Amino acid sequence: MSTKNIAILMGGYSSEFDISVHSGNVVYKFLDRDHYTPYRVYITTDNWYYLDENEHKFLIDKKDFTLIIGEQKIVFDAAFNTVHGTPGEDGLLQAYFELIGIPQTACDFYQAALTFNKRDCISALKPYGIPCATNYFLNQGDEINVKEIIDTVGLPCFVKANKSGSSYGVSKVKTIEEMFPAIELAYKEDDEIIIESFLEGTEVSVGVIEYNGEATVLPITEIVTENEFFDYAAKYLGESQEITPARLNKADTEKVKALALKVYKLLKMKGFSRSEYIFHNGEPHFVEMNTNPGLSEASILPQQANAAGISLTALFGNAIEAALS
Repeated sequence: MSTKNIAILMGGYSSEFDISVHSGNVVYKFLDRDHYTPYRVYITTDNWYYLDENEHKFLIDKKDFTLIIGEQKIVFDAAFNTVHGTPGEDGLLQAYFELIGIPQTACDFYQAALTFNKRDCISALKPYGIPCATNYFLNQGDEINVKEIIDTVGLPCFVKANKSGSSYGVSKVKTIEEMFPAIELAYKEDDEIIIESFLEGTEVSVGVIEYNGEATVLPITEIVTENEFFDYAAKYLGESQEITPARLNKADTEKVKALALKVYKLLKMKGFSRSEYIFHNGEPHFVEMNTNPGLSEASILPQQANAAGISLTALFGNAIEAALS
């Protein structure tokens, strides 16, 4: 039986390079070799290349996304997109693969660009009555009126880089004095900022994926962080508890599952997604959506798949088959 050639895309152009490589290597490890021949393809600002088992690099021809190894030309059947941040999560790679006609596992380019831009995503969802935090937008070069910001969103509040992942460029601001340093930090990641009111309540992470041709909500994860919020250290250095399934009552579980499914369908999503919601005054509020969530064995989406009885081999194979179909 012939296998399909799958390029596992990893790396990228952002601060999340190493996290993406880790995700890509997990996909590489668990892909079913009876059906797929995986190639680890690194996406870097200098070039795109395949890295073999002996750490030898072979350049990808970007004209048609092919690879020459010795006398052999490798043509790919599909790309498994594990690039967090740009260009894998903001629509650039999605548009490229659509143009050259190679299926890829993430959502389409418009959905990727929309969800990667936190401000645009919230603006697109609000007319549908999706509850969100109160927010204030800033662009680099804008006058910073701290009084106006605090009058709008209150204290404490969150200052975030608009287009960034893994909590890079995010601060919780509790005093007026902390506002300028937080804005400066966010501008290091992006030239756009979103400032949001603090939502007091239980935070949950909800995975919605395309599985066996259907939009499927995975078991919910409750986030209990030791820090001020679910920051980089909480996400990757073990400074949080991720409890799957979440300790919610049945009514709240159904409420957030229905909302997450509604958001997935409203945005015309496909592939993997992981969204954060906070129960504020008893109602789940949408925070943001990740369309290329972390895929290490300890990451939230794989934890949720495991709780649903879906192995990583089945999860990854399903993503490829969905892309191919």
